Amino acid sequence: MKPAPFRYHRARDVEGATALLAELSDEAKVIAGGQSLVAMMNFRLARPGHLVDITGLRELDHLGVGADGGLRIGALTTHHTVETAPADRLGAGFGVIRDAMRWIGHLPIRTRGTVGGSLAHADATAEWCLLALLLDAELVAHGPRGRRHIPAGEFFFGYYTTALDPDEILVEIVFPRPAPHAALTEFAERRGDFAIVSAAVDLAVDGGDIHGGRVALGGVDAMPVRVPAAEAVLADGGSFRDCAEVAASAVDPPSDGGGSADYRKHLIRNLIERACEEAMSR
Repeated sequence: MKPAPFRYHRARDVEGATALLAELSDEAKVIAGGQSLVAMMNFRLARPGHLVDITGLRELDHLGVGADGGLRIGALTTHHTVETAPADRLGAGFGVIRDAMRWIGHLPIRTRGTVGGSLAHADATAEWCLLALLLDAELVAHGPRGRRHIPAGEFFFGYYTTALDPDEILVEIVFPRPAPHAALTEFAERRGDFAIVSAAVDLAVDGGDIHGGRVALGGVDAMPVRVPAAEAVLADGGSFRDCAEVAASAVDPPSDGGGSADYRKHLIRNLIERACEEAMSR
């Protein structure tokens, strides 16, 4: 199918983009890589009256470690840029972010798709959304009222719904601390498909001993979720298998075309244990 008619606007700078969004209100959508929005428009699942193109805003395409040790990624940075970033640019302890890129679609998608676009789209199974929640990322939004910093735990509201106001755009994502013992894994029916379930862990390791950690899941709710009960198992010195069992028991995943709730729980058990083992081996 072809998209419904729309008017095209090309922003020259961040202020111009947000001014257009403020003027056009709910009728407008931001487009960058277009890997999710264009498909939805072609199926007429989305029918924006206006598109605001921000691909020319090169100041939003950057990747590097700041003076505070946090990893700063511009919203227009592509998945492939992160995937191929040299170690000195990505920084020590952020390998989980680079390694997670291999799960995102296929190479053409990773080459055009952007970090900010994935987060703003807020698919419940998206790798960037899961990473942001797991690693306490801070999402920087810019609008007519200036900039605001939104913790990842407060950014996702539900299916394709975020804390962004209609006249705001994402400009940067900040991962505040290294995560040397973190891992993300997932399962899809075919390579490059959307994940049925994705799982990620960030272990707190000292001297070879685990003193706690964070556990997050995608594909089990309307947005990625932390699993405090499973984290408590890690803090109490429980095994990876115990952590996985508790994680599966703590969530209530949906049954749909991707699989039943029981099937998703089976995947959770396997993926959490696998992610823990991978994280510990780093």
